[in-house]
Amino acid sequence: MSASDVSETVAVVVVTHNRADLLARLLDGLAAQTRAADAVIVVDNASSDHTADVLAARTDLPLQVIEQDNLGGAGGFHRGVRAAYDRGFDRVWLVDDDVVPAPACLAALMAVDEDCLIAVREDLAGTLVEKAAVEFDLRNPLAIRPKRSTVDSTYADRASMPELVEVQNVAFEGFMARRDVITEIGFPDPAFFIFFDDAEYAVRARRAGRRIWAVRDAVLVRQLEFNQQHDLAGWKGFYMYRNLFVVHLRHGENALVRLKPWLITLVVVLLSPLRGGRAEARNVIRAMASARGMRRLSATARPPR
Repeated sequence: MSASDVSETVAVVVVTHNRADLLARLLDGLAAQTRAADAVIVVDNASSDHTADVLAARTDLPLQVIEQDNLGGAGGFHRGVRAAYDRGFDRVWLVDDDVVPAPACLAALMAVDEDCLIAVREDLAGTLVEKAAVEFDLRNPLAIRPKRSTVDSTYADRASMPELVEVQNVAFEGFMARRDVITEIGFPDPAFFIFFDDAEYAVRARRAGRRIWAVRDAVLVRQLEFNQQHDLAGWKGFYMYRNLFVVHLRHGENALVRLKPWLITLVVVLLSPLRGGRAEARNVIRAMASARGMRRLSATARPPR
């Protein structure tokens, strides 16, 4: 580790939707940072609970609130990162509304002179739960899931980690990027709505030659349990399939990997009578059709000119 330029500014970008109590805990954590953020930009995706009251009470933070229709996490982070970029901040820290940073989290990130970083997540019991991939494989067509190993499957606990661990994908729950990364690769793609927008952004960063480092001493506490076992026959299943396919179609490193979404679609359709119904088959067919139209980065996500 080496100290970064102390003059660097940082904006925190938060996306929220109807989770006012979780958001309040996050804002408490941001207010308690030993290195204060220069701005906290909260994108409210059309919350109908008491989110507005929570935000109105935070006179202790350099808060900017952006209200918009519910464009999902992807649309929210796109809007927030663009706002931070337009205001000229040197670094942008993306934080979801269900995490709380330890008091020294932001200071630990700002002390590392690297372009792309992530804070390392633990659960409420202090167990390491960092799911960022140590290996994200877009070369092997036989790898059904590109995430091959994760920080928490590689290290038993935080104490076992070196100070910096290189990772190949990220979650927008503690990812930090310098301004010149955004200038070069653009913004999160709002077309994803939810799921894989963060993984796709990390692939773009790595393709541009940027390395991504997990900072052991930047502690981020997740308030909810991980639950990625969504109903693949429901609306979230559509986005999980579609956006996974988009990542392969855009960034697959060979023709066989780029053909993998078609194979997955075929297998899901053929097995659907054995998996409890046709809804998942309809989802995956719709997902494949939609993904074909998303082979290119959305225009609004392209690098600023």
